[in-house]
Parts: sequence; C-alpha cells; structure tokens
Amino acid sequence: MADYTLTYDDGVEGWTSFFSFIPDWMQGMNQFFYTFKGGNLYKHNSNPVRNNFYGVQYNSQIQSVFNDVPLENKLFKTLNLEGDDAWGATLVTDIQDTGFIDAAWFEKKEQSWYAFVRNSGTTPADPVQNYPLRSLNGIGRSVSIDATNPAAVIINFSISPLVAIGKIISIGDNLYLTLPPSYSTPVFVGEVVNVVVNYRGGDNYIVVDTTVPSGSIPGIQDAYYMFIKNSVAESHGVLGHWCVFTLTNTETDRSELFAVESSVMKSFP
Repeated sequence: MADYTLTYDDGVEGWTSFFSFIPDWMQGMNQFFYTFKGGNLYKHNSNPVRNNFYGVQYNSQIQSVFNDVPLENKLFKTLNLEGDDAWGATLVTDIQDTGFIDAAWFEKKEQSWYAFVRNSGTTPADPVQNYPLRSLNGIGRSVSIDATNPAAVIINFSISPLVAIGKIISIGDNLYLTLPPSYSTPVFVGEVVNVVVNYRGGDNYIVVDTTVPSGSIPGIQDAYYMFIKNSVAESHGVLGHWCVFTLTNTETDRSELFAVESSVMKSFP
C-alpha cells in the first residue's frame, strides 16, 4: 500500500486530500506551510508549478462513484466535466474494468468537456470482460475456407439457405470461431480485412488476416463464427450497477473541477 500525507480542513471538518509527498517534518508559520526533506527547507504554495514536491512532478487525481439506482444494471456511456481542463479518466464497475478516456479525446462544448467512454479490451477478447457485451455479434456456420494465403484467409458462408453476414461487421473487427459439438470455447481467428456480399454473383464471404498476433487459421470447414467490434472506435460504454471513476490531470498550472456527469442508460439484456 502506498504512503500518503493527509490534510484536514477545519471548514468542512474532514480529511480532504491525499498528497504523494512524504516530508521529514511539517510546520505552519506566519500563514505559510513549511516542510523539511533530506535536510532542506521547503516553502509550500509559493511555486507557480503545481504538484512539484522536492523536485518530483506529480499528477492530480480525483476518485468518486456514480451510484444512482444501484439495483439497476446500466451502461455508463459518457463523461461531462465542468471545469477548466479535460482530465484523463478510467472507469471501473462491478462487471467491467476496461473503461477509459484519454484527456486529448475530450471536446469542449458549451464550456464543458465532453467525451464518450472507450473500452480498452484485449485481443484475444477476455471471456469475462468482452464476451457478454453488445459489441459481440454472431454470424453463423461456414461452408468452406480457403487458407492458401494466411494473411487473407477466405471464409465462405451459405447463400441457399442464406447465412447473412450482415452490415454490422466491418474492416478492423476481430473474428472468432467456436467448434462443435458444444460451440462453447471461442478461438481468435484474426482481423477482418474485407467483406464481400454479392448473392447474384455467388459471393458471401469474409477475408481475415490470421497473421496478426494470436491469430489462427481455422482447422475445420464448418465452424461457427462471430465477431467483436473494435473496442476503442465503437465502444458501448461500461456495463454495471455502479461505476467508480478516477480522473487524472497532468497539467502543471492551476486547474479547477466543479462537477462530473455521465450519460447513463438502463441496460435491457
């Protein structure tokens, strides 16, 4: 566990902040705060560079929770910051721990900083974090594969009866297969590089690059296929009953943060 220096505020009668610096001695005098560290004397709140203690630059960090209607499962889709600057954010729920927003992704709208929540995810997908999400979509069983070129494996699907690939899948998505008889253990195949659908021409197939890290050429002709959307580009937010968010500011100037909001919708599984 990390060590911190705690501060007490008489105005709110509570412990308000945790500081990363650890002084050897502290003393308040003449309305200023002084500390000793390594035999040197430091006067606090007099350096124009914020969060610099004993020659080490630190970040500002705030942690809180969204916990309205805690018995309902929800999707936390955005963050809206009322303040001077955009802050980087990570979001953790009782179901997921992959939500994040880089500070550079925030856009200033009507004097507030707004961004949607991305999911870091993993490739291959994590069974607990990624498989239950709406970004996973099924396709169906293939009829044949052509693995002549591992960087462009062709996976064909039936036209009659029709196995519709659909319009949701796109280049850059990750393709997975499951094997009979249980179809219960997904295997990462690779990254989708093309989708060709032309029923009149007899084309109904996906082209996938299996040479990407952890990719694998399908070993049978009739596996069941599904795909997961790019977790950063097309995030659905983070799913959970509550959401703990941590904001981090790396600026060295003075910055004020007044409020944090989130667009939340009830999940309907």
